[in-house]
Amino acid sequence: MKNLLTLIILISSLAFSQTKVSGIILDDAKQPVSYATVAFKNSAEGVIADENGKFYLESKKTYPTLVISFVGYKDKEISLSGEHNYDLKIVLENANEIAEVKVYGGKTSKKNNPAIDILRKIWERKKKNGLRQFNQYEYDKYEKIEFDINSIDSTFMKNKIFKNVEFIFQHVDTSAITGKNFLPIFINETKSKVYGDNLKNKTKDVLEANKYSGFGNANNDGVNAFLKDLYADYDIYNNYLKFFDKDFVSPLSRTGIQVYNYVLADSTFIDKKWCYNIVYYPRRKNELTFKGDFWVNDSTYAIKSINMEASKSANINWVRDIYIEQEFDVLNDSVFLLKRDHMMTDFALTKKEGSNGMYGKRTTMFKNHQFNKVKDDKFYREEVNTFNKEAFTKTEEYWEENRFESLNSNEKGIYEMLDTLKTVPKIKRFYNLVSILGSGYIQVGKFDIGPIFSTFGYNDVEGQRIRLGGRTYFGPNDPWRIQGYTAYGFKDQKIKYGINARVMLDKKNRFIASFGNRRDVEQIGVSLTTSNDVLGRSFASSSFFSSGINNKLTNVNLTNLGFEIEPVKNLVFESSFSYRTLSSASPEFKLDYFIDDTFSKTANKITQSEVNFLINYTPNRKMIGYGVDRMEVDLNYPRIFVSYSQGLKGVLNSDFNYSKLQLFYRQPLLIGGFGRLFTTLEVGKTFGTVPLSLMGIIPGNQSFFIIDNTYNLLNYYDFVADQYTSLHLEHNFNGKLFSRVPLLRKLNWREIIGVKAVYGSVSNENKALNASGQIYQAPVDGYYEYSAGIGNIFKVMRVDASWRGSYFDIPEARKFTIRVGFGFYF
Repeated sequence: MKNLLTLIILISSLAFSQTKVSGIILDDAKQPVSYATVAFKNSAEGVIADENGKFYLESKKTYPTLVISFVGYKDKEISLSGEHNYDLKIVLENANEIAEVKVYGGKTSKKNNPAIDILRKIWERKKKNGLRQFNQYEYDKYEKIEFDINSIDSTFMKNKIFKNVEFIFQHVDTSAITGKNFLPIFINETKSKVYGDNLKNKTKDVLEANKYSGFGNANNDGVNAFLKDLYADYDIYNNYLKFFDKDFVSPLSRTGIQVYNYVLADSTFIDKKWCYNIVYYPRRKNELTFKGDFWVNDSTYAIKSINMEASKSANINWVRDIYIEQEFDVLNDSVFLLKRDHMMTDFALTKKEGSNGMYGKRTTMFKNHQFNKVKDDKFYREEVNTFNKEAFTKTEEYWEENRFESLNSNEKGIYEMLDTLKTVPKIKRFYNLVSILGSGYIQVGKFDIGPIFSTFGYNDVEGQRIRLGGRTYFGPNDPWRIQGYTAYGFKDQKIKYGINARVMLDKKNRFIASFGNRRDVEQIGVSLTTSNDVLGRSFASSSFFSSGINNKLTNVNLTNLGFEIEPVKNLVFESSFSYRTLSSASPEFKLDYFIDDTFSKTANKITQSEVNFLINYTPNRKMIGYGVDRMEVDLNYPRIFVSYSQGLKGVLNSDFNYSKLQLFYRQPLLIGGFGRLFTTLEVGKTFGTVPLSLMGIIPGNQSFFIIDNTYNLLNYYDFVADQYTSLHLEHNFNGKLFSRVPLLRKLNWREIIGVKAVYGSVSNENKALNASGQIYQAPVDGYYEYSAGIGNIFKVMRVDASWRGSYFDIPEARKFTIRVGFGFYF
């Protein structure tokens, strides 16, 4: 019995044995040694220390010895005592003689380097590896996304917010990658079937099941939108990998030798395939690069496994660490297919070690591959508005059978823990507060009050302005919605309002009808490309701070009946009929025009009926939801907008007959490794004779803030035109240049340059109609301005300096200005 008990204890200790070790690697001068190799002796388990010499290594097995190696230093072995060996300080000794080259260290050579020779073979074969070598493919995919609060300690646990909910800390676990304690708070599981055709460059992901934990509901929320944007798909063979709207240089990139050091570290058999191990690390700090290693097959030059950790000094906000692991399976002795992809991101307000943050972890697994099954084009056509309700109602038995890997005990506990937390009043209040700040609305039953950020405003006509609004809200995917507001100006002592109703008549093609009316004071002419948005209001109409006098506002009474349909995904056709009256809202500003051929009679109010037809094409736009309101995942998609409007003189006493044609084109373009270029082109022409209020007003910017598609050095109505061409170019280098300057490197600032230009003219007929007193000046010689800015100041601020390039003789022309912008930038 005693021997049996001893055996049980021994087996138990072996089953649960593990080795955890962390520390810092120093040289003789007690300076950190960056990117040294740390491994358990006689094993394939190891890591690369970071740029500060710090490392953490964990294994489920027990190892007695740790080996640290780096070129120019003697290998050092450290005896380990027990399971935990934390905060080690390991000092390496300089080597007197460097042995035959096994690895390259420091700044590795780009010539006669076997690691780079292997890398060139990878480039040659990358189009022949993986799924690329098949015409068509399909496979099953399982994805698990989890969020955890990390750096959990006793101080955190004693926070008053956790009083009476201390049971949640029963689920605290330790990360095998960082060694930090964490508390799981959210999990989302998805199972789908993926189809692809390499000949047609088409893919389709068919959702089969989704299981969601957390507050809110399964098919809603910005959570799913956030997840889709946060964890976009990537291919390690590509030159650049996009994470958080940034282009990281892939370690397999053709430009990798310019930013990485490569080391041929080892070679061995893996799954009966001879593979080389290559270690890589950044040549410079602050660049969007990784450190890590990969194993590559010696004949196919396909990747067998790869580990990537973002450089801690990389110019990216709110992210402390990024870890990526990918494993590939060998199929038919020569095909390497991605089997498992794991990405962990450590989100935090500061990169300071020990501060609380949040892990975002995505694990994706692939299996059951099939090849060369041809599907027709109709199969790959994306449905415009689809939602599979059955996917969100799968039983627990289904998930037990269909998960590609079982949940651990903590992951299983998340569902039960959050169900319990939903019943705790103070937790619900905290969630509601976060929801209000995120959406801008306060939910009261089936009605939302807001948006709260539009409650207060100011302009020279209304003075202080207060606004109260709301909308019906039965859920995020409502097929109909009514929204409205009322406002009051304390200076003009007038009540304003707006109301709009929309209903989806056909879900499949998103056929939506809308009707609304608005009576308000508006700063028109702050956008070249116009729309009949009943509830829209420009920033200039309610700006608390502005440069110069802001009294050129207009009383607007707009009624609009519209229809829209999306027959093809991201291609929307709209038609509408609008009726509006326009008059000056200020005695200092006139919209008068002549109403007879003798130019003796004038009118100061316009009544206008108009029909409008437009096409809005947004390829690659990603949307969440299927109701009348949807959420955009991100704004990094091109947009082509074409609008035709026809004025209907005589209809409902309408004053003018004219035709207006407008084109808007916006294209964001990632320029690999050099940031992002935004190009915006606007072209328009009005055919017929119209007064000032129906002209094209070149949009000025009299605020102190950055406003898209406006000209920073123009005032309102500086330029008018009935035909125009406008071009805006803005390039954000994302810190590419500043990262090369030692004194600026640590600030993580990002350099931005831009130029804006516009050409336009006014016909003699329109000039003759003008009785407003406003000088019709058009940019017939071309107006332009240019700017240089610094972004990411304190992670939330951007400052632009703008210079005028032409038309210096305009009265009160500003030659230089500063504009400020705020936002949360990754």
